[in-house]
Order: sequence, then C-alpha cells, then structure tokens
Amino acid sequence: MGETFTNAALAENTITRESEESKNAANQTLQESKTEQAISETTDKPSEELATEETKVEEVISEEKKDVVIVAEVKDYPTAEMKSNFPAFRGPGGNGIAYAKNVPVSWNGTDGTNILWKASIPLQGYNSPVVWGNKVFLSGANATKREVYCFDKNSGKLLWTAPVDNIPGSPATAPAVTNDTGHAAPTVTTDGKRVYAIFSNGDIIALDMNGKRVWAKNLGVPQNHYGHSSSLYVYEDKLIVQYDHKTESKVMALATETGDIVWNTNRKGKISWASPTIVKTNNGMELLLVTDPFVASYDPNTGKELWRLNCLYGEVGPSLAYADGIVFATNEYASLVAIKIGEQPEKLWEKYDYMSDVPSPIATNKYLFLITSYGMVLCYDAKTGDTLWEKEFGSGFYSSPILVGDKIYLIDKEGVTHIFKADKEFVSLGENVLGESVVSTPAFVDGKIFIRADKNLYCIGK
Repeated sequence: MGETFTNAALAENTITRESEESKNAANQTLQESKTEQAISETTDKPSEELATEETKVEEVISEEKKDVVIVAEVKDYPTAEMKSNFPAFRGPGGNGIAYAKNVPVSWNGTDGTNILWKASIPLQGYNSPVVWGNKVFLSGANATKREVYCFDKNSGKLLWTAPVDNIPGSPATAPAVTNDTGHAAPTVTTDGKRVYAIFSNGDIIALDMNGKRVWAKNLGVPQNHYGHSSSLYVYEDKLIVQYDHKTESKVMALATETGDIVWNTNRKGKISWASPTIVKTNNGMELLLVTDPFVASYDPNTGKELWRLNCLYGEVGPSLAYADGIVFATNEYASLVAIKIGEQPEKLWEKYDYMSDVPSPIATNKYLFLITSYGMVLCYDAKTGDTLWEKEFGSGFYSSPILVGDKIYLIDKEGVTHIFKADKEFVSLGENVLGESVVSTPAFVDGKIFIRADKNLYCIGK
C-alpha cells in the first residue's frame, strides 16, 4: 500500500481543577459537571476528526479558565518511513509523488554519464521497481516460470531470486495474455518486513526480505483478455488487492503475516487494469479505485464503500490522482474528470479533448498534469479545468509521471526521460537518453533513480 498511519489515539488525559473558596458548593458541582461533559464530547468524536498533520494540544475551556488538557498523538500518511523509501507503484500510496532529494537532472546511458550501475533482469516483466532500505525489488515471468528478484541498491548485484511455484490451486497452464501486458505486469510492494507479488495466473506470494517464502496462495485465475495488471499496496498490516475481472469484480485485504482474508468487498464494475491509490483526506483514510463505470472510495480498514460516482467507461488503464480534496480520473474514449470528494461527491469539471489509455495523471494543489500514450502532455488548473499549456513530444508514453519536489520526471517509450517544471508554464529542465526502451515507472530514493528498461535495471545518480 514499515510503520504506517493509524487513526489518532488519545495519548494522555490530564485533568486539573483548582478549588475556589469564593464559590459555593452548587457552583462547584455545576463547574465539574460542565468539565466532564466537555471531556466526553471531545473523546467521543471520531479519531479522524482529531487527526492533524502534527501532534496538537486540545483544550477544554470552562467559562473562567482552562480545566482539561488532552494530548493526541497523530501519525501522518504516508509515514516518514514510507517517504524515505519507494514501496509501491507510483510511490508511497500510489499517488505519483516521490520524496527523494538531490535527484539528478542529467545522465546518458550511452556514454555512462551518471549511470551508477545497470543489471540484467532474468525474466521479462512490465512492472516497476520498488525500493526499501538497500534493496530493489522486481518480478518477472513467462508462461511457465514466475520469479521475484532482489538487487543490491548500491551495487546492482542480484542478491536473490525467489521462484513462485508449487502453490496450491495454481493452474497447470498460464492464462493467455497479450505481449504488451505479459505475465508479470503488476508491480510488487513491500512494507520493509516482507515483499509481496502477484502474477497473471492469480498466484500471490509473500517473501521475507531475504527471499524466504512466508506464505503463498492462488486467488483464482483472473478472466482478463489482456492479462492482470493491478499492482499491490500495503496499508498497515493489510495487503490491498484490486481484483476486477470479467467474472468477478472485487477489492480485498489480506493479512500481511498470513495471507488470510481480512475483508472482501464485491464491486459492480467491469475489468480494470488500474491500480489502487491510498490517501489521507479531510474525511480520513481513503482507498480509491477506478473501473468502468465508476470511481469509488473505500475504508482501507474495513473495506466499506464510502462513496461512488459513475463517470467513466471503456477499458480503464490509468490509475487515479489526488490532491487537495479532488480526485482526477481519465480514460481514452471517455473523459477527464475532476471529482470533489465528500459525503456527496460531485463532478467539479470534465474535459473531452485529451485522454489517456495507459499513463496515470499526476496532481498538485494547483495543477493537474495529463499524459497520453500518443505523446501529448497537458497542464490544467486543478480547480477550474482551464488548459494552461500543452506540449507534444515525438514519442509516446506508457510510463507514468512522478513528481519530485517541483519537478516532473516522465519517461517516453524510447527511454528518454523528460524533466520539466510542475508549473503553469512549460519549462524543460532536461532530456536524458537511456539507450533502451522503457514502459515502466521509475522509483526515487536517496538522490537516485531506478529505471526498469526492456532488458536491464538502471541506477542513476550524481
């Protein structure tokens, strides 16, 4: 979806009272009654309402003085540990934001400039790298073999290969998939304790950080005419699996330690190739999913649907973007939709000129950036939908953009990384050739960029 966000808990209740000789017994009794009522009203509030970006002191104030001090310990999401790593597709929470600093803006894969290392990947896969500590994880597969790989972040050495085999319920024959999806399209995820992977045949596995199998099972072969591609996410102690396919559409949470089902929510959607996004909103934690015909939000703790809005159709590939109370969804031949969330979500604006069929959009509090597979990049005002700029590139995109500080990194299918300002005017900051085709999304950690190309994994740094 490491230490993750939990709803704010009241850490300490300290009640102080001072006697006042000038007041009679009746007034004192009334004063204590008001204080107890104030405490009750405060502690009965949902913990989400008490959650803030930093730990704060809440004061219950009587008519004359401060009587009660309640200290609430609050954790942010993504957590600091998640931000210092890159645990999933499109970064912590899957929202397309990286928190690395001192990331290079120039390199060249042909002459080796700022290429720290490259390593051959044994089996093909269109999944993206994830990073935790000193380890980089990928998966690969073909019709007969499925594997998970761990590389040393500093040297590129292949530390271990974990075979994914002998799983009860796994089909004898792999399902048919298209060449541009393959058998290992979903990106793995990690919580720093284990790494989790899923494949086209429904096999899902948890490995410890040394590659030892912890648990494995088969979820049933997904009926998907391209191949299953929704990536995995960890939220707290739950592994989130979006499993929308032809005969069954659902989202579920598995216990990270055992693989047991924690909750399972059936959905009335169609096949989706998009991946979950988990964000902290003003309403609390929300698990956001998109499929045909709707965008929906779920409580990641229970699987309860929080809201749903019908707004898309077709073969949905791009995942969602979120910023400042607005969810952005798009799909080719449908539309680009901005949804203002709440108990009654509503369309804020909608566009029909440019849509994406593969790359996911990315958003800031001010701007939305839309990328298309045929090479158009557009910037919109996030609140109004006004088009601020559009730029056409020579090659198309399958990779999704990543926001790093005030810069956007976007890799085209030829392996050229375009870097530009996340601003209302297009300002190019660099174009860097890798020398190998790329369809995956990069990972950013410790001033380094990790890119899975067609044959090799690259580490780029100053």
